[in-house]
Amino acid sequence: MCQSLVDKVAQSKQLMAITDPEILGLFEDWLEELEEEVTAAVKSHGFSDQGELARKLGLSTRGANFLISKLKREGRLELTGKEE
Repeated sequence: MCQSLVDKVAQSKQLMAITDPEILGLFEDWLEELEEEVTAAVKSHGFSDQGELARKLGLSTRGANFLISKLKREGRLELTGKEE
């Protein structure tokens, strides 16, 4: 289920068109919580690869990759060479 929801973010225009605004709001809140968990995990523990981070947070590797890419693109997460 988690992976399915993360995949939907990549198609946000389609999601907005078919989703009730209240459900979309809940989804956005959930996604923000995941982003905060990723940021906190990387800052406090670092990680050697996305698979490790995914396991720590109970996400798929693809979901972790999506969140890391999104946070980096937004300038909310900066990784050193070791962590990338």
